[in-house]
Formats: sequence, C-alpha cells, structure tokens
Amino acid sequence: MGTAAEGSTHGVSRRRWMQTAPLLALAPWLTPAMAVAGAEVSRSTRTLMGTRVDIAVDGLAAPRAEAAMAAAWADMTRLANMMSRYRPGNLVHALHLLAGLQAVPVPPAMLRVLTAGQALAARSDGAFDMTVGGLTGWRFDRAEAVVPAAGEIARELPLVDYRDLIVDPVRQTAFLRRRGMRLDLGGIAKLPVLEAGMAALAQHGAASALINGGGDVLVRGRPRGAGWRVAVRDPLAPADLLGVLRLHGDAVVAASGDYERAFTLNGRRYHHILDPRTGMPGTRMRGVVLVARDAAAVNGLGAAMMVAGPAAARRWLGDMPGVDALLVDADGARWMSPGMRARLAAG
Repeated sequence: MGTAAEGSTHGVSRRRWMQTAPLLALAPWLTPAMAVAGAEVSRSTRTLMGTRVDIAVDGLAAPRAEAAMAAAWADMTRLANMMSRYRPGNLVHALHLLAGLQAVPVPPAMLRVLTAGQALAARSDGAFDMTVGGLTGWRFDRAEAVVPAAGEIARELPLVDYRDLIVDPVRQTAFLRRRGMRLDLGGIAKLPVLEAGMAALAQHGAASALINGGGDVLVRGRPRGAGWRVAVRDPLAPADLLGVLRLHGDAVVAASGDYERAFTLNGRRYHHILDPRTGMPGTRMRGVVLVARDAAAVNGLGAAMMVAGPAAARRWLGDMPGVDALLVDADGARWMSPGMRARLAAG
C-alpha cells in the first residue's frame, strides 16, 4: 500500500511517511488519473509535542496550500508551547511553580483542555489523570531510559490525584492544591492542538486535508473525491497491518499502544502510559484504536482504556454509539465493535 503521489514533498519521502506513524500507517487514497489541473497533494512535517506531525492538503494549488499549512503550524505551535510541561515560562510551568500557593489564570483554549481532562478523570475513576506528571523519574527515550526506584515512585504517588487539580470555569483559573504537583497534558492536549491546525487549514480554503500526530489522525473532506485511507498496525507486530480504514468528511482516528515510546530493561518491557494508581506502566492492554466523527468524543479515551483494561473499555463504549473501537488486551486477544469490524472489512 502507498500513496499515489510519488516522490517526496517538503523533504518527506513516501517510505518515511508510511513508516513513522506509530499505530496508524497513512495513505491518502489517490491515483494519478484523479489529478486536478493546477492542484496537488501538498505535505509538510514538523515535530510538535515531542512527536512527528504530518499535514497533507489536497486540491489546493501549491502557494495556497503552503499558506494554509503555515497558518496551521502557527496555531498548533502556539497551543503546543502553551501546554507543554517541558517549556519553562509557560502556563504549565506557572502552575507547577505556584502549586499549593495560588490559582493561575488560564486562557479559554487551555481551560477547555483542563475541563475535558477532569471530566474524563472522573468518568474513568482516575484511570486517566493529568496529575500523573508528578511522577518525574521516568524517561522513555531508549537512548537514556530510566525506571525510577520503587521508593521514588512511592514518594511521588501521593502527588498524583486529579481531585487535587481545581479548575474554575467561572474565574478561568486552575490550581494544584499541593506543593510538588505536576501536570502532564500530553494525553489530552494533542487532539485539540491538531484540531486547531485543521481549523486553520479550513479557514484558508482546504476542503480536503489530513493531520497526523503520533497516532492521532484528523481528516476532512474527500481527496480527489474518494476518501482518506488509514492503515491500522498490529500492536503485537507493528510491521504488520490489521486492515485499512476508509474515511471521508470530518473524522478522527485515535490510537494508543504499548510500543510507542517504550523500552526493554533487564528483560521487562516499559511503556509511557502510566497507571496513576501504581506509578507503573499499565499492564491490561496492548493497544486501542478509536474512530469517531468528533474528536471530543475520543480525546484521552485511549489512554484511559489502556490503564483501565478491556472490560471497562467495552463498558464505556456501550454508552458511546458514535465511536467504533478495536481493543487488544494484554494477552493479545482482539475485540472489535461491529462498526470497526465493518470499517476494516470495507477498507
């Protein structure tokens, strides 16, 4: 499987485009016979939020596509910088510095992210928890991987409790109740950041576009009148594909897996989705893929499912008729909702 637009654009070769997506391999379903005079598929790639982000715009002449993507990068970079826990001087840093002391005013975009994260934390009974950033000892880069000592985890675990993050929508403030608390918004901020990029593309005339960011994919429109194709990797064997999703209109695919940002030390595998109750990587799931029309419906949900396990995941999905899901449990057993099964069969 590959893209019909051959060669490379903005320095991104087709092979690399296909290989670097974590749980999702992307291929806009285009053929040269469908080409539109004066327009092309334009692509751009940068690193945001510690992950590779790809943009593809179909149907716009190159100058307009370049302007649209520049606007998208500007909006996404601004939001990513605001909500990164690694950027000194931003609002997240201010919340850390003032933890236990005073509330911090936050702008509407960040307030929406914090509110969504707290709602998911309550719904998942703490399986999702933004205050997991208080577990500071973990390092998941393979070149310098670190497993914190049990004593360090035990000392920091009391700082992990979503109920000690106070979000006040009236005063538009956020407050970490205890000194030493930290936020990690990576599991809840990425989709809103990508949504901002897609909104900028639409405002600049892109009727058909795709944004992929580390396993989360937003699509809009129908490239060349057909549809976007997103190939789903097997979390047990990432080089293999489980099937292909054909998407059109507004849609989101959100994937979480235990091999993205993972390492093996002394024969044991560690991945970056931490269980807020233990301070250790979750052990109940290997991978989750969710498909919906609305990004808000699945934002952060994959991480919560990875921690809570397949029984809880299926229970939550029972109340979400608009979400299709593929779950792979710790033993490698796969479960698909009827909608996901139909999507993969039709792809």
